[in-house]
Amino acid sequence: MIPQDRHVPERVFLARHGQTTWNLEHRLQGQLDSPLTDDGVAQAESMARRLVGSGIGTVCSSPLGRALRTARIIAESLGVAVVEVPELAELDHGKLAGMTWEEIDEQYPTAREERADNRWGWAFPGGESYAQARARARKALSTCGWASDGIPLLVSHEMIGRMLRAELRGLDPNGALALRHPPGVIFEIERGAERML
Repeated sequence: MIPQDRHVPERVFLARHGQTTWNLEHRLQGQLDSPLTDDGVAQAESMARRLVGSGIGTVCSSPLGRALRTARIIAESLGVAVVEVPELAELDHGKLAGMTWEEIDEQYPTAREERADNRWGWAFPGGESYAQARARARKALSTCGWASDGIPLLVSHEMIGRMLRAELRGLDPNGALALRHPPGVIFEIERGAERML
């Protein structure tokens, strides 16, 4: 469970950014960016509607454009502020960012096998691993706790989102890696218990 020396709210909402053009192309985005599709904008608007009356006081967002646009759509609907939190950015995919797995297989033929052998500790070439990102997730939760007026909504990405949920729920690496977070889905976590909205 979460150590009590950090300022982590007991109740948190987590959302992933809406669908992007690179999601459709199956390109790794990492800390590069691509715009929301029309469906991605609609997903953000749908999440905003579902969050009305939830008590959210602040939206904490990854600084990456796809998350920030999603966060602003939701925040405007709820009438709350957006706070950019750098630690909520997606895992750094390093040299593989912007590539499809087919392109990666051609240029980095051993990457997929190396990743499969140690998904937790394997770092993207020139980027970071899940293990490194978990420490960043801890810091993000604490930052959002201090920055939030009321219950926070954190808008981030699938991979860093796994680490946020693992921290909030006290999951080990295998439990963290088993998590999924499709676009348009909101998780509410309160004292380690999670439900999907």
